[in-house]
Amino acid sequence: MATRNRISRSSRTGNYWKKLPDNEFIDKWRMYGPTEMSRRTGMSLRSLYSRRRVIEMRTGQRIEPPIPNPGELPVGPTQAPGRINTEVRNGFVLIGSDAHYWPGDRTLMHKAFLYFCKELKPKIVVMNGDVIDAPTVSRYDSGWEKIPQLADEIEHAKDMLSEIEKATFKTPRYWPLGNHDARFEYRIAAKAPEYAKIHGIHLKDHFPNWIPTMSLWINEQIIVKHRLKGGIHAIRNNTLYGGKTIVTAHLHAARVHPFTDYNGTRWGVDNGCMANVYAPQFNYLEDNPRDWREGLCVLKIVDGRLLEPSLVLRWDDKSVQFRGDIIRV
Repeated sequence: MATRNRISRSSRTGNYWKKLPDNEFIDKWRMYGPTEMSRRTGMSLRSLYSRRRVIEMRTGQRIEPPIPNPGELPVGPTQAPGRINTEVRNGFVLIGSDAHYWPGDRTLMHKAFLYFCKELKPKIVVMNGDVIDAPTVSRYDSGWEKIPQLADEIEHAKDMLSEIEKATFKTPRYWPLGNHDARFEYRIAAKAPEYAKIHGIHLKDHFPNWIPTMSLWINEQIIVKHRLKGGIHAIRNNTLYGGKTIVTAHLHAARVHPFTDYNGTRWGVDNGCMANVYAPQFNYLEDNPRDWREGLCVLKIVDGRLLEPSLVLRWDDKSVQFRGDIIRV
């Protein structure tokens, strides 16, 4: 009888927390954090994280847990500024990056991204940085070349990302900041610091349907961020020194590197480039050969464990290759 009463109270408590208005849920999350909320409510961490993701998508704000006292910090903090933690038990994660969206250009890999959003129905979608190119606010001189205005780039990026939003509906969409994305506000910060808190001066203000972050941590074992180490051994060094599977972009390499030690096998991944590698954005390379590949990354997670990451790669002007198949997009 006592057990039935306990279950009944737990059920009532869980229902109470599920019905909390968004602002109260945010206050509780910031007060207690996910683990303590789970203990108090009997709700699973997955349910709590799902509710938080829905609120973040709806409000466009990050909801962070409380910062522990210094004496309570674990070795290697589990929460850092600019980091978002999430969970995927079963399903796909689709990751693209380096679209460098250029007005008038709708690339093969953008079409492929839409195709796999519809086919795989991913649990999470990530644009892993450098959605815009922003040459007009670069510190590098563009010479005599005609380049688009920043406003035109942002409008085109909105159009392209809105296509992804329609293809993914309510799927959480994350955007780790890329170095080209950061040009937008770095210029403002350098020239007009007094505008710091005004809406619109951050790039994220213009894309409210995407959750901005510096890094996305999935199941505390997979890290998605725009860049980490540099050089030709970057993806190996990322997972070697990071100690986790790490998916980066920035180098446009589209490569997967396994690394195995006493902890098992983890993966270093470069998810490639969504822009055409010979697009006008890259004319500064003077038609030199480039070790770049157009691609996307597909992660499949089964019972919380990551299978070997897969890449979607360009095949020709209208098709991509994926897991041994050629797919027209």
